[in-house]
Amino acid sequence: MSSQMDASGFEIVARQDFSDVTYLLEVRHPLMAKAARAGQFVIVMLNDHGERIPLTIADFDRARGTITLVIQAVGKTTREMQQVCKVGTRLYALAGPMGEPSHIGGQRRVVCVGGGLGVAPIYPQARAYKETGAKVTAVVGFRNKDLVFWEDKFRACCDEVIVCTDDGSAGIKGNVTEGLRQAIAAHPDIEEVVAIGPPVMMKACAETTRPHGIRTVVSLNPIMVDGTGMCGGCRVKIGEGIKFACVDGPDFDAHQVDFDDLMVRLKRFAAVEKAAAEKFEESCRIGRKAGG
Repeated sequence: MSSQMDASGFEIVARQDFSDVTYLLEVRHPLMAKAARAGQFVIVMLNDHGERIPLTIADFDRARGTITLVIQAVGKTTREMQQVCKVGTRLYALAGPMGEPSHIGGQRRVVCVGGGLGVAPIYPQARAYKETGAKVTAVVGFRNKDLVFWEDKFRACCDEVIVCTDDGSAGIKGNVTEGLRQAIAAHPDIEEVVAIGPPVMMKACAETTRPHGIRTVVSLNPIMVDGTGMCGGCRVKIGEGIKFACVDGPDFDAHQVDFDDLMVRLKRFAAVEKAAAEKFEESCRIGRKAGG
């Protein structure tokens, strides 16, 4: 595990904006790119006084020595990163890869489901399944056609890609569970489904596959602080037991996850998160006035 190569941090070598809130950062870190596996995550610090935020690795390129992160500007730190992270700038700290890699290999047909921001982290899983010889169907969901990204990357590594949009402006109309139902109907030999996205979406996928008895895996995103199992903030209820997403996961059996408990825990610091975001936005407004 590597945390910081030198005092100057980790260089951002590419950036792409998918929407007004979603953006991609490609970061140079040869050791991490070499070690990364599908399903793992990193802990990022923007600066020496910033918070630690967990982000799933969306891609890694061992030849280029880079990892890719796809981020949604929803809180104070991710909004600040959206403003200041440009090509040539550096992240203060980047720790990882963390978590258990996804258990990939031996499956003959799988479905990889990504909803919204979950589209990015499902990509390395789809690619890894294909590399082991599986038939791969990708089901990716977005609100509308303007928010669709990486469709070409999925088509390059999957046997089938089902695009879903809420308004029907691209692909089929409906959410990813509709696409998942279509895949199940078309392929009775599906052995495994992997779903990544908001908890409510992953829960819906689990309930879609449960009657069919299809093994279903989800990547959980609870509140996390250190990412090494010490703080206990990322504990999740799995069946009758308690697991830590950072060291036992982030992948778990979807049919054993207590999604209702997960969603309650995710809201635990909502008021504090909102206040921090509002304070940041206010400081930005003051800065713009002073500069104007």
